[in-house]
Amino acid sequence: MSTASLGTATSAVDAVSAAMDPTAEDLYYLEFRARTAESYGHTFAMFGQRNAQGQILTREVAGLHPASTSDIPYVLGHIIPVPSETGPSDGDLDDQYMTANYRIDLTKAEYDDVVGYIRELQASSPVWHAVLYNCSAFVGDIAQYMGLRTPNSLLFPETYINTLREMNT
Repeated sequence: MSTASLGTATSAVDAVSAAMDPTAEDLYYLEFRARTAESYGHTFAMFGQRNAQGQILTREVAGLHPASTSDIPYVLGHIIPVPSETGPSDGDLDDQYMTANYRIDLTKAEYDDVVGYIRELQASSPVWHAVLYNCSAFVGDIAQYMGLRTPNSLLFPETYINTLREMNT
């Protein structure tokens, strides 16, 4: 066997090994998070791609919150449902505000499935209410879709995420 052939054979073996090694590429995660806020906190999901060491490479946020930067819809949302947004809110991408997290590593197929569900949930969540349908209830819907057991959505966010983790590990 020539040196050139040996190099090609080694490359082919490396390619097959990489394809069979789930840590080589296509590593994904979904992380349920809680963070501080001016009130009692916020619960949301962050998801994307990670490397073999678990470091986050990409991140996207889905969370339910009043559709305003004003305090008025937030206050009203304790009485009546208010219009909502389902993307990131101020502070979601700042790790220094995180008070609890529960990360689940996913395959590409699992990731694509749950992200498809998140997109459907985002499109069908028009209102926020502190008691009837809040950020923890939104995250709980994602967790239940993934087959996880969920705590009561009226728990404060940090307690909610820590309890979610305890119930499923």
